[in-house]
Amino acid sequence: MAAAATESTAPGSERLKRHDSLYGDAEKVSNEKYHGSGGSWARTLQLAFQSIGVVYGDIGTSPLYVYSSTFPGGIRHPDDLVGVLSLILYTLILIPMLKYVFIVLHANDNGDGGTFALYSLLSRYAKIGMIPNQQAEDAMVSNYSIEAPNSGMRRARWLREKLESSNAARIALFTITILGTSMVMGDGTLTPAISVLSAVSGIREKAPDLTQSQVVWISVAILFVLFSVQRFGTDKVGYSFAPIISVWFVLIATIGMYNLAVHDASILRAFNPMYIVDYFRRNGKEAWVSLGGVVLCITGTEAMFADLGHFNIRAIQISFTCIVFPSVALCYMGQAAYLRKFPENVSDTFYKSIPAPMFWPVFVAAIMAAIIASQAMLSGAFAILSKALSMGCFPRVEVVHTSSKYEGQVYIPEVNFLIGAASVAVTLAFQTTANIGNAYGICVVTVFSITTHLMAVVMLLVWRTHPALVAAFYAAFGFAEFLYLSSILSKFAEGGYLPFCFSLVLMALMAAWHYVHVRRYWYELDRAVPASDLAAMLARRDVRRVPGVGLLYSELVQGIPPVFPRLVEKIPSVHAVLVFMSIKHLPIPRVAPPERFIFRRVGPVSHRVFRCVARYGYTDPLEGHREFAAFLLDRLKMFVQEEVAFAARRPSGDEDDDHDDAIDCDNGTDSDAARAQTAAVEEEQRFIDAEAERGVVYLMGEATVTAAAGSSLVKRVVVNYLYGFLRKNHRESHKALSIPKDQLLRVGITYEI
Repeated sequence: MAAAATESTAPGSERLKRHDSLYGDAEKVSNEKYHGSGGSWARTLQLAFQSIGVVYGDIGTSPLYVYSSTFPGGIRHPDDLVGVLSLILYTLILIPMLKYVFIVLHANDNGDGGTFALYSLLSRYAKIGMIPNQQAEDAMVSNYSIEAPNSGMRRARWLREKLESSNAARIALFTITILGTSMVMGDGTLTPAISVLSAVSGIREKAPDLTQSQVVWISVAILFVLFSVQRFGTDKVGYSFAPIISVWFVLIATIGMYNLAVHDASILRAFNPMYIVDYFRRNGKEAWVSLGGVVLCITGTEAMFADLGHFNIRAIQISFTCIVFPSVALCYMGQAAYLRKFPENVSDTFYKSIPAPMFWPVFVAAIMAAIIASQAMLSGAFAILSKALSMGCFPRVEVVHTSSKYEGQVYIPEVNFLIGAASVAVTLAFQTTANIGNAYGICVVTVFSITTHLMAVVMLLVWRTHPALVAAFYAAFGFAEFLYLSSILSKFAEGGYLPFCFSLVLMALMAAWHYVHVRRYWYELDRAVPASDLAAMLARRDVRRVPGVGLLYSELVQGIPPVFPRLVEKIPSVHAVLVFMSIKHLPIPRVAPPERFIFRRVGPVSHRVFRCVARYGYTDPLEGHREFAAFLLDRLKMFVQEEVAFAARRPSGDEDDDHDDAIDCDNGTDSDAARAQTAAVEEEQRFIDAEAERGVVYLMGEATVTAAAGSSLVKRVVVNYLYGFLRKNHRESHKALSIPKDQLLRVGITYEI
């Protein structure tokens, strides 16, 4: 692009370094600290407190159902409790603490986490995206942050070349990414169901006459309230919930210490991992099957990474190591100590182990904590899905940014409604936490495994970690997660099929949408209009230049879209100032406003035709149409000025002299030329202002995509029916861009792909 920093060589001339049209402003935004990756300690502690209310509700309410899920047939041997407790403690240490808190969180994408953040991070270092819209100028955005350490460069280059040259590898990376996203969405559906139902079930301790059906309907009412408050956003919900969940952690830690002191403190032997070996030796296959219940102790762990954009690394590390882990560990130890004396109460360990005077306060706190548990995965699901939207992997829906103070906090109304409806349906259909737990564990462990796979690639390609360390990471965590996944898959027929069915449907929708999105882009790229044809169209006698500024939107970031000849054919008129406009999402969370636009001129100055790409990160909100148009035109005038300044600059042998833009005015001829150029720039800027006063019109191609004649049955179903259905029901482009209908002109066109 002419407006971006490039280097060009002309015959017989010195090499000139070209600067971005926003060069002066772009210098000012480097090293900017964002919400997800930096900040003062006061802010970090504030976020650490808020994260307790948003991130840890799920892992904090796991003690409600872990022991009952692990011992569905009762406790056969007293030392089995020691072995299971040892498994729980080391599972908490291995996966949430070692893997996520101290390793995975550092693989964030400029402060944002989740499977799509890992994928976008890889997309910056290797061209693994399916759409060929990469531009050299993108790497100059301040937050792109591609670093090239000396060590490991050869290995990283080799891996990058393999990924870029292998279509199968790129498809595999994309597939496991959308599978991870689908599983997180499934997690967001099942978490409210199992957490609320397990908490409400405790009321039967004091009201034994209540039937299970009545408990289920009480849970449904609470779920309705939960999903209704999501629109208030993470910021408000987090501060509302943080004090409650803090009280919850204090309560479960206190009860745990009480049970240890009163019942059997010898359970602390579980810190010796040999009891795990003894447990497996004693129980064999039954011990392996019980891992499906043990793994429920780390439900919600992925929320620490997925919700990272709402907080920051230090906040998550502080809150987990100082509050969450000690409290949850004490609770599990206390329950195990209680069960050493009362093994018959394993089906309802949590409520049975509570001292009688504390039952009602703990019950109320459990209900509130269960609601908070649901919030953790819901906010993570919203955050991950917003990234999928910006990368063309999901039909367009409304994304509401709920906090002006903290970036990355989003709410998606349509998705909230669908997840809420699904969660209520699961609660009504499965009735008990045991059945829901079978499905829940599959979601949890599958996401863990996908994160491990993507992390291995990140460590090799981005971090340039030594292969031996990567192999150790992959072997340790991959093996542990494989054991858990194999165990819980044994319960596939007992509810485990649910997340697979859910994920297959969601993956099919995402894959179909992305497939047609990519094919449509290639179709337009192959039929892009040459600049010479544009000049010929504008020179036609029947084509008039009408007053105003026209913004013709297209997904193409290079070339003139094929919808333009269609427009001229149907309405033989072109606006006095025409801008071919593309909205492009870079694989980074945010693009600083001064670096938003890149321009180039199409044809001679007299045509007043420009090409513009507006670049956004996947967490950047789109401006309103008035703000966008004003900002765009302001930058367009700046481009006009800097374009002339660059063209007039004398060649210089010093390529590093980035600021030698002045024109030598000692010579009278140069001085006259400079004045003439300045006058021409001012005249064009006035012309743009005058046409903007006459109005801005937004032009959009209304493309209908169909499968080409002779296509296979599968392709016809995907393109004509599945994609067609999604397209009819997704949010329209002009609504997503906040374009008023009275300034919108649509041009119909059909693409056969």
